[in-house]
Amino acid sequence: MAFFVSGVALSMLGAPRKMEIAKGIVAKTGERDVWQVVANGGLFTAAALASLVSQSPVWLAIGIGALAASAADTWATEVGTLFGGQPRSIISGRRVAAGTSGGVTLAGSVASLGGAAFMAIVAALLEWPVPAYVIVVSGVAGALADSLSGALIQERRWCNACSTATEQTVHACGTRTKRAGGIAGFDNDVVNLFCSFVGALVALLMA
Repeated sequence: MAFFVSGVALSMLGAPRKMEIAKGIVAKTGERDVWQVVANGGLFTAAALASLVSQSPVWLAIGIGALAASAADTWATEVGTLFGGQPRSIISGRRVAAGTSGGVTLAGSVASLGGAAFMAIVAALLEWPVPAYVIVVSGVAGALADSLSGALIQERRWCNACSTATEQTVHACGTRTKRAGGIAGFDNDVVNLFCSFVGALVALLMA
């Protein structure tokens, strides 16, 4: 609930402006669909169900690591888009359009740390048996993996009509786009799932 409420609150903050900033770039705007929910919370849910069966603390580490990574990435995206200005590629350092996967800002990076720390605080209040520093590190690591995979291997598309890079299969102008790089089918939902997996793995290794 802490992850869900914080994510919804941040997504509502300045929503019209964020949609205007990232329109034509990001594949999905507005309300989250089922695939986004699965990508961000599916691994945590699986770990929670597994913990009911085995009672092993391993599942608690996996679950909170995955959720911390998703929170860190969500906070970074929402805050960075609204307050970060024009981002730079995490790989090249060159300026990229707002909403471009792999683009990072100072505001978004600080928010990423804040999202991971927020989940660590909530876990501590609930007496979750995973050290706070493990949760923070796993959250930031997952968000970093998200940015790197978004820049390096996420599917990139191109609109010939607008001469614009995008993640949309059909661009905002109505033109069907073509693949311009990355792995086919490796879209933002897959990147988010990878983010939570890395967070879970780091927490498992550190706990």
